[in-house]
Amino acid sequence: MARKVGIYTRISRDDEGDALGVARQQKDCERLSDLRAWQAVKVYEDNDVSAFKRNVVRDDFELMLKDLRAGLIDGIVAYDLDRLARQPRDLERLIEIFDERPRLEFATVTNDINLGTPDGRTMARIMVAFANKSSHDSSRRIRRKHLELAQQGRDSGGPAPYGWRKDDRTKVDPDAAAAIREAQREILAGVRIGTIRTRWQEQGLGNPRAGTKRMAHHHVEHILTSPRLVGYRTYHGEILYGENGQPVRGDWETINTVEEWEAVCAAVAERKQKRPGKFLARKYLLSGIARCGLCKNKIRGQNNPRWEPGSRAAKYTYQCSGVNGGCGKVSRTGEPIDKLIAQLVLEEQRERAAVTSVPIERRWPRDAELEEIEQDMAQLVEAERSKQISVATLLQLLPGKERARDELKLERARFYKEQKQAEAKENASDLSLDEFFALPIERQQEIVLHSLSAVIIHPAGRGRRKFDPSLIEPVWH
Repeated sequence: MARKVGIYTRISRDDEGDALGVARQQKDCERLSDLRAWQAVKVYEDNDVSAFKRNVVRDDFELMLKDLRAGLIDGIVAYDLDRLARQPRDLERLIEIFDERPRLEFATVTNDINLGTPDGRTMARIMVAFANKSSHDSSRRIRRKHLELAQQGRDSGGPAPYGWRKDDRTKVDPDAAAAIREAQREILAGVRIGTIRTRWQEQGLGNPRAGTKRMAHHHVEHILTSPRLVGYRTYHGEILYGENGQPVRGDWETINTVEEWEAVCAAVAERKQKRPGKFLARKYLLSGIARCGLCKNKIRGQNNPRWEPGSRAAKYTYQCSGVNGGCGKVSRTGEPIDKLIAQLVLEEQRERAAVTSVPIERRWPRDAELEEIEQDMAQLVEAERSKQISVATLLQLLPGKERARDELKLERARFYKEQKQAEAKENASDLSLDEFFALPIERQQEIVLHSLSAVIIHPAGRGRRKFDPSLIEPVWH
């Protein structure tokens, strides 16, 4: 009876995402299995996954070890030993299983090492140690190369970040850039990153391989706040500064101005500080805004489990809950209340827009002060380089200047954040009712809160009654 073996394939980088490298490995491993009269029953594939980086988990490698230990396969065929392991600890885990099951088979296309024998294990350990050193050497050279490229403001290559063209990563992709700017406006208007992530996932935006896996929250956040948007060059995730104390500029087109980018970054950071880890998703327009007309407690929307499409039952209601200290005596159908409030708010904002002039964009008043401090810092560094002052003197004078610079930059970010937020929230006077309800729920609530501080819902009495707008009391700012 033929021995059942698993084929393991891996490649560290697959920039195109076409998996051609692992496909070639699989074909060669299948040919070797046939020559050995083994039956290849499963292919374990880790495409675009490093075996050298310690923080990377290879899902199929871990599954293969479990299957080996459980006896589901009787051996492994790989293209080369370094496809399986570039860290000695991974090889030792594999050897441990071969210790437990001495009759396991092992073969590679490029050489003939038998992990079932002491000599084979010794040779395998030597080869993995050399592969590990080779990876260390390559990593060191690559880091040095990337630092040099970063200092020159040049790109490092690889797949184009979202927002730039795939065929030329120095040129902006107009459609992607428009999606980023729209998402940034939503962030400033109060929309959650989670809401943007869900929409992007549905529309196939934000990820070169959208549809193959779910985008993470931090991935969308990085796209919307990346220093690359304003042309700043980064190294290991941090903005790289030149000898003049200014951020190194990259050789690519930008999507945002510095003011726009700082405003978005400040808005995201502020939300994290104010409500760390808090679940902010809401389903109903007036949740947290509506109050009971009897006890004045906050009312939240509640889904009606009896509602079905086409039925006369209410889809959702606003109900005073006795659980949170409310009286529990007020419950009203939600949909007509939402429509009424939306109509009133949009009308009020149209009237206000008709008599209010469009605000002129103001510049931050302390720009000159920040520029002067940055020039002072550059002069201090140049003075030390030309031996006019000592390093000790430089290190005494520079920290105070750096603190002043950082404080002014933070103040500038807050200034433009508030300005851009006001612009994003003001732009609602020309919305129709349908356009209003097509917006994300967070944006709808921001528009309502721009005009109202609360909505008081009074009881309608017993029995089925026609909706009475007079029982809904908006509290205007």
